[in-house]
Amino acid sequence: MTRRTSLPRHPYVNIFKHVRVAEWKRSAKQGDVSTYTDKTLKCLVFRIKGPVPANSYILIPKNSNQSLGLTGCYFYLLFRPTPGKYFVVHLDVATERGQVVRISFSNMFKEFKSTATWLQFPFLCLVGPAPTSVRWTCLMLNLQYTLSVYLSHCYNHLKSIKLCSNMAVKNLFTSDLLLDPGDFPTKGTGAMPREMSFPVPKGSSWHDLYDYIKFPSEGTKLPFDSIQKDSPKAETSKSFSFNLHTFNPILRLNRIIGFGGATTKYALWTKSGDAVVYPCHAIIVSMNISSNKQRFFIGHTDKVSALAFNGNTTMLASAQTGKHSVVRVWNYNKGNCLAMFKIHAHSLSSLSFSYVGGILCGVGKDRHNKTMVVVWNTLNVSKGGEVTVLAKAHTDVDVQTMKVAFFDDTRMVSCGRDNIRLWRVRNGTLRSCPVNLGEYHSVDFTDVAFEEGNTFSQFASSRSGHIFEIDYSRVVIRNVRRLLPAQQQHAERREKWTFNSGPGIAINSISVSSSFCATGSEDGYLRLWPLDFSAVFLEAEHEGPVSLVSVSLDSLQVLAATSTGNLGFLDVRSRGYNTLMRSHTDTVLGFSVDCIRHLTTASADGTVRIWNMDSLHQLYDFVSEDSPCSVAFHPIEQIFSCGFSSGIVRVFDISSAKLLAEHKEHRGEVVGLTFSPDGQFMYSADSQGSLALYDSSEEDHNVIRVACTDRAPDALTVSNDSRCLAFVGPSEYIVTIADARSLDELLHVDVSILDVESPYLDSALKVCFSPSSTEHLLVATSTNKILWVSTKTGRLLREVSKVHRHQCSSLTVSEDSRFLLTAGNNAVKVWDYNMQLDINSQVMFIGHSQPIRQVSFTPDQLTVVSVGDAIFIWDFLAHPLDSLTENAEVSRVQVSNGMPRQTAPLPFSPPPRLNVSTIDEIDQGGKFSFTILNYTKALPFVCYPVLQFSVVQAAAAPQPGNEGIKLKTVIGYNGNGRGNMVWSPDQGLFAYSCGSVVVVEYLHTGRQKHLKGHSEEISSLAVTNDARVHFNLASASAGSNGSRSLICIWDVQNVTCRNTISYHSGTVQSLAFSRDDRFFLSVGDFSEPEVALWSSETFLMLYSMRASGPIHDAAFSPSAASQLACVGSQGVYFYLIHTHGHDVDVKNVKAPAELGDVELTALCYYMESFLFTATNQGHVCVWDINTQHCFMTWEADAGEIGVLLCRGNRLLTGSNTLWLRLWEVEAVQGSLFLVSGTTVVLEKEIMLDGATVSAAFDNTMDMGIIGTTAGTLWYINWSDNSSIRLVSGHKVKVNNVVFSSDESHFATCSEDGSVRVWSSSSNELVVQFQVLNQACGCVCWSPSSIKDNAYVAAGYSDGTLRIFQLASSEMEMKLDPHHVAVTAIQYSANGHVILSAGKNGLIAVSSPVNGATIRVIRDHKGAVITSIQCVNEQCKNFGLEGNEMWLAASADRRVSVWAADWLKDKCDLLDWLTFPAPAYTGDDSPPPSLAVFCPSNPDLVIYTGYGVEKELIFHSLTKKQVIKKIALPHWVTCFSFSAKNQLIAVGSKERVLKLIKSSNGMFQDFLYHSDALQTCHFSPSGTRLFTVAYNEILLWEVQGL
Repeated sequence: MTRRTSLPRHPYVNIFKHVRVAEWKRSAKQGDVSTYTDKTLKCLVFRIKGPVPANSYILIPKNSNQSLGLTGCYFYLLFRPTPGKYFVVHLDVATERGQVVRISFSNMFKEFKSTATWLQFPFLCLVGPAPTSVRWTCLMLNLQYTLSVYLSHCYNHLKSIKLCSNMAVKNLFTSDLLLDPGDFPTKGTGAMPREMSFPVPKGSSWHDLYDYIKFPSEGTKLPFDSIQKDSPKAETSKSFSFNLHTFNPILRLNRIIGFGGATTKYALWTKSGDAVVYPCHAIIVSMNISSNKQRFFIGHTDKVSALAFNGNTTMLASAQTGKHSVVRVWNYNKGNCLAMFKIHAHSLSSLSFSYVGGILCGVGKDRHNKTMVVVWNTLNVSKGGEVTVLAKAHTDVDVQTMKVAFFDDTRMVSCGRDNIRLWRVRNGTLRSCPVNLGEYHSVDFTDVAFEEGNTFSQFASSRSGHIFEIDYSRVVIRNVRRLLPAQQQHAERREKWTFNSGPGIAINSISVSSSFCATGSEDGYLRLWPLDFSAVFLEAEHEGPVSLVSVSLDSLQVLAATSTGNLGFLDVRSRGYNTLMRSHTDTVLGFSVDCIRHLTTASADGTVRIWNMDSLHQLYDFVSEDSPCSVAFHPIEQIFSCGFSSGIVRVFDISSAKLLAEHKEHRGEVVGLTFSPDGQFMYSADSQGSLALYDSSEEDHNVIRVACTDRAPDALTVSNDSRCLAFVGPSEYIVTIADARSLDELLHVDVSILDVESPYLDSALKVCFSPSSTEHLLVATSTNKILWVSTKTGRLLREVSKVHRHQCSSLTVSEDSRFLLTAGNNAVKVWDYNMQLDINSQVMFIGHSQPIRQVSFTPDQLTVVSVGDAIFIWDFLAHPLDSLTENAEVSRVQVSNGMPRQTAPLPFSPPPRLNVSTIDEIDQGGKFSFTILNYTKALPFVCYPVLQFSVVQAAAAPQPGNEGIKLKTVIGYNGNGRGNMVWSPDQGLFAYSCGSVVVVEYLHTGRQKHLKGHSEEISSLAVTNDARVHFNLASASAGSNGSRSLICIWDVQNVTCRNTISYHSGTVQSLAFSRDDRFFLSVGDFSEPEVALWSSETFLMLYSMRASGPIHDAAFSPSAASQLACVGSQGVYFYLIHTHGHDVDVKNVKAPAELGDVELTALCYYMESFLFTATNQGHVCVWDINTQHCFMTWEADAGEIGVLLCRGNRLLTGSNTLWLRLWEVEAVQGSLFLVSGTTVVLEKEIMLDGATVSAAFDNTMDMGIIGTTAGTLWYINWSDNSSIRLVSGHKVKVNNVVFSSDESHFATCSEDGSVRVWSSSSNELVVQFQVLNQACGCVCWSPSSIKDNAYVAAGYSDGTLRIFQLASSEMEMKLDPHHVAVTAIQYSANGHVILSAGKNGLIAVSSPVNGATIRVIRDHKGAVITSIQCVNEQCKNFGLEGNEMWLAASADRRVSVWAADWLKDKCDLLDWLTFPAPAYTGDDSPPPSLAVFCPSNPDLVIYTGYGVEKELIFHSLTKKQVIKKIALPHWVTCFSFSAKNQLIAVGSKERVLKLIKSSNGMFQDFLYHSDALQTCHFSPSGTRLFTVAYNEILLWEVQGL
C-alpha cells in the first residue's frame, strides 16, 4: 500500500527505499557494485567487491553537502561479509552541537582508535579476513550510546553512510525502537519489520541460520566493550566483540572544585553574561553562574597561565606554562580545539584576542629570559586554517599584561614595571613606543583597560595606588589619581574613598565599562567608581587580595577573583555578592566523603574544608595553627576526624560545628586515619610508628589501645566486616593484618619475597581490602605492582605489573568488587577487578597537572573523587549488577513496561477468636464489647481503669443511608485493563474503571457515580448500544480467593446491579453487546481462551466455544446482530448465530501467510461487508465477511496495535508505540475490483503518554476519549488535532496523600518520583514535580497554606528532601540530610524546621530557610521510622520548656515523644514508649508501627503495630499508662484520627477500611479497594478522608457515626 502523506522519519525508516538506491540519483556507487539474487534470502541484494575497500563503495547520500537527517538512534545493517576479504563501514553522525563524528568499523582494524571526530572499532567477530562460514548478519548499533559514552556528545541525526567492499548488503534502516529479528522477540523489544526480516523455513530457528550482533550487548557488564549475538539457547550462543579500548566509558568528569593553579588573574565573562570561564590548573572550566553546571576544555598538559576571548566570545585562546608552552584555540560553543601551536618561549603570561578574533597576541620569556611578544594571525582558524606568526619582537622592558585595541586589530597596549607602551604591527614588523611618564617613571604598573566605546582613552593601574588615564591618540598622560587607605572617624566609621596624597593601596586589576570603573586591590576590596573617580559607590570585601576584576558586557555584573583561590561576582543592581568557587591554595593531601555527599579535604595550605559535592559550595572551613595531614568521615554520623602534623587527632561534629574530642597520643605527624565500616572504632597512625585504637561509638572517642611498630603504618585499611585491620609495618617490606577490635597481630606478609625471580627488593606502599571478599588484600608495591594476597594464609593469589609509570599513590575497590581504582602520577586508572577483559582490563583518565594524592569511590558508588592539585568529581558510569539492591522495589517500578502488577492480596474472614476481656461484659447490641479492667496494685504508679472495645467480627457493611462516610470521588484510571472505558456522547457521560470501582462521570458537571460490586480489579467494560433509552453497563473482573470471574450488569440511571454472572476461571479479556442488545459475549484470557454467548434478558449462557489459542478481542457486527467475530493467536473466528443463539456456525481463518508468524490483536467492523483486524507487528488486514478471506493489508504502525475503531470511512488505530492514528479508508470498498489502485491515507496522528487500551468516539470520529496504560484518559479532537487530559492518576504505587492546612489543595507522591498537587474543589491536577530515577516516599505541607507561602516538602529514596513552592511551581530548595531513603517527613507545628527520618532510624532536623541540618537525633538508630507528627502544645504540664510536641514511631515498636522550642534550639525527650511483641513468624514483613497524637487531647498517644494482640492502644502521657484499647480483626497498615466526631479510619492488608468511633467503639466496614490499603488521611477539618491502595485514590465525605 502507498500513502499520499509521508510518514515521519522515525521510529522506522527503510534507507534504501527512502533514497531509491537503485536509481543512483540520491546515492552514489564507485567501483565494482552490482546486484544479484541471494539463494539464502531469495531476494535481490547488493554486492560490493574490490581489492581496496576505499575504491569500491556505496555512498548515501550522493553529495557531501546533503544529509539524510535520520533521527532514529538505532542503526541496523543487514549484510554478509565476503569470505576471505576485508570490509569497512563508515557512518557520519551529527551531534546536538552540530559537530560531525565518523563512526567506522572493520575487520581491518586491529585496535580501537579515537579522536575528537572519529571513532574506529575493530570488528573482532571476524578477526582478519572473513571465514567461508560467515553468515548473513543483522547488526544493530546504538548511535546515541556510542556518542555519549565515547565522546560525551549528544546524538542528533545520521548524516551519511558509506559501505565499502567487500560485502553483500540487503538493506539498512534506522529506528527509535529496539528490534529483535529472532523467532521470539525478548521482553522490551519489538519484532523486525517484514521487509527487513530474513526468511526462516518451517521447523528452523532464526538463530540457527543467521547472526544477530548488537552494540552495546546485553550480555556484557560495563564497560560495554563487546557486541554479542543473542540466542534463545544460552549454551549455543557465541560472543562477537568490537575490541574497544574505551576512551571514556566508565568515568566522566562532572565537576571540579578549584580555581587558579598557575594564575588567578584570568577569569572571563561570556557575552551573554550567564557563564564564567576560568582555569583550574591544566583544565579550563566554563561554569553557568545560575546552575553551577560546568563543562570542560581538556587538552593542556601543564597549568594554564592565560586565557582570552574574542569580542563575541565564540573563540577562546589558552596558554600553558612550563618549558614547552603551547597555545590552544577553542570553539567555545562546541568545546572542540580548533588549533594548537607551540611557541619558543616559556612562562607565557598574557594573551589577548582582537575583537573579531583575527589577531592573537601573547607575552612570554625566551630562552635568554628576555621578554618576547608574538602576534598570530587566527583569521581562518575557525574554518580549519592554520595559525601563522604575523610579527615577533624581543624587548628588555617588563610586560605584565598586553591587550589588543578593540577598535584596531593592529594596535596593542602593554604595561609593566616602569613602563606603559603602545604597539603596532605594520608590514610584518612589531614596533612600540613608550608613554612619557615624567615623574611617574618608576611606578610598577599592573593592568590596562580600554574605556568602552572610547577609542582615545585607556586606563592603567599600579601597585602604588595610582590610576593613569592615557590619551591613546596623543600618547600622553591625561589624568593621574591615587587610591588611599580609608581615614578612620569616630574610631569605627570609615569615610568614602578619595584620591589624595599619601601612601596608596596597590591596585592589581582594573576594568572599565561605559558607566563606571571597577578596581581590585591588595587590601581585598572590589570597588566600583564613577568614571571621574569622585567617590566609590559600591564595594565588596574579600578574604584575600583581589587579583582580577572584570565587568560583564551588559555592565550589570562584576567578576572578582582573589589570590586565595576565591571566585565570585557582584550584582550591581541588587548589590548582592555571589561566590562561585572557593579552592585550596596548595596541594590537597587527602579527603573523605560521608554518606550524604559531604566532602572533607585536608590541604597543605593549612586548612580543612567541608564541601557539598552537588552544589560545590564550601560549607565549613577549619583553620588551625597545626597543619592537617589526614581526614576521615564517620561512615554513619555527621562526624569527621582530622590528624595534624603535631600528632593531635581532633574529632568534630558537623551538625553542631563543635569539637567532640582531642587526643594527643602521637608524637609524630598523623599520617593514617580511618573509621571501621560499622562506625564502632577509629584508628590513627603517626610517622613515629605508633598506632591508636579509639571507641567511636561514644562521643568522646576514648582511646582503647596504643600499639607501637618500628615503622610508621602510613597505609591503614579496615575490612568490610570491621574485623580486620591491615597496615604497612613494622617495616616497609611487611604488611600486617591485625584484629580490628584489639590490634592483636594475626598475620605478617613479607612482600619482598613473594616474587623470588625479581632482581629488586619490593616494598609495600598502600593496602586495601576487597569489600565483597575479606579474604583478598590488595597491596601496591614500589615496583609498580598490585598484589592480591590471601588474608588467611598470606599466599600470593594474583598480581598485576606495570600498573603506572610511577608508583601507585592510592588504590580502592568498588563496593561490589567489580572495579579497582588506582592513582599514579597524574592519572587515574579503572581496572576490571577480576582482570577478565583481556585488553580492556584497565582504562586511564587524565586531567590532573600534579601527582594525585588520593582517589576513592563515594559511599553510594555513583561518584569517584580524586585529589591533588584540585578536587575532581567524576561520574561513575558502570551499570549495577542485575542482582536486587536495597531499592529493588523502586527499580522495578521505574522500568515498568505497562504490564499489570502482581495479584493483590485476597480478603478473607478472620477465624473465630475468644474475647480475652470478658469481665463485667455489657451487651451493646452486638456493636462492640465494653470491658473495664483493673490493673493490679503492684504497679509503681497510680492505677486507672482501661476501656477496651472489641471490633473483631467479620466485615460489617453499613446499611444504605447510614454510612459514616460516602465515596465522593475516585482519582485515577486503571491502565492495566483493556476496553475498560465507555462513552455515551448523547448523554454526555462516560464510565471507566479504577481498581474494583466503576466510575460513571458526567462530563459537563464533573459529578461522579460509583458502581461497587467487584472485589478485584476490573478488566473490561461494555455498554448497550441504545444508551438513550436504557443505559446498561457490563463490567468484569477476575475471581477472588480461587473463585471464577465476576460479570456485573448495571442499571446506570438507578445505580443498581441488575444481575451477576460467574463463568470464566481467569480474567475476562473482552465484553461486547450485540447491535440489538439481545446478546452479549464474554471472552476469557489466555488461561482459558473461551468465548461465551449470553442472553441479555435472561442472563443465561446460550453458547460457548473454547479456542485453541488466546483470544485478544471480540465484537458484534454493527449491522447484523447475528454476526460476530473474534481474533487471537490462531487468526480470526467468524460466528453466525441461529435460532436465538442456541445454534452457532463458526469458521476459523488464519492470518495472511505473507505477514509471517503474527497474532491478530484487535478488530472492528466496517460497513456491512468488511472487517478490519490488526496484528502484533503493526499490520491492518481487511477481510470480506461474505467470502471470509483477506484481500488487503498495509503496515499501519511499527508495534502491536491494540485498539481498532471504525466510524464511517475513518479508521482509528492505537498501538504500544504510543501513536494514535486516524486513517481514511473509503477506498477499501472498491478494492475488491481495483486492487492496484487502492490507497489508504493517514489523515492525522497524535502521540500519547502510553499504549492505547480503550477508545470511544462519536459517529463522525471527530472527537472521542482514549485510555492509556499510563493511567490517563484523554479527550481527542481530530478537527484541531488536540488532546486534553480528562482523568489523570498515578501509574505506580502511591506512597502518601495529604491535605493542605486550608484544604484548598492536596498532594500525592509515588514510587515514580512524582509529587502531584491537586485542587480540592475540582480534583484536577494543578502541578506535578518530577524527580527522575528516585522514589518519593513521603510528602507534607507547610503549616501556613496562604497562596504565596504554601510549600510542599517531599522525601526521596536517595536521602534528599526537596521543598517546592506552589505559587511559582518551582523547587525552592534541595536538602541532603540523609544517605538512605527518607521514610517520614513533617514540618514542625510552627513551620520553623522540617523533621525527616531515614531508613536507618536517624531523624534530621533541618532548616527550611537555608537547608542546614540543625541536629540529628539518633535515639531510634537502626530501626525504620514509620511516622512523625508535630502538634502545637505548651509543654509546661509535662515539666518541660517548649511550645510544641512531636513524636516518632519506629519499626522496633518504640515511640519517642519530644518537647521542643525550635527558636530557642530546645528539643528534649518527654517520654519513651515501648510496646512488647512476640517474634514475628510471617513470610512477609511485619505490620508497621504507627502512632499519632489525639487531635482533641495531645496528652493521648494512639499506637498500633505488631504485638501480642491486634489492637489500637491509647496511652496517656500524664498518667504514663494505657487507658483504653480497641481490639481489631486485622493487623493495621494505616490509620488516621479525625478532629471531628472522634472517628478513626483504619486500613488493613485485607483491603478493609474500618471506620471506628473511639468514644464507644461503634464501627463500619467498607470494601471498596482492590488492593491492600497503605495510606489513609483525614482532612484537617475532619470532613473528608483519603484512602489509598496501590495507585487507587478514593476521596470520601465524612458523615459521622
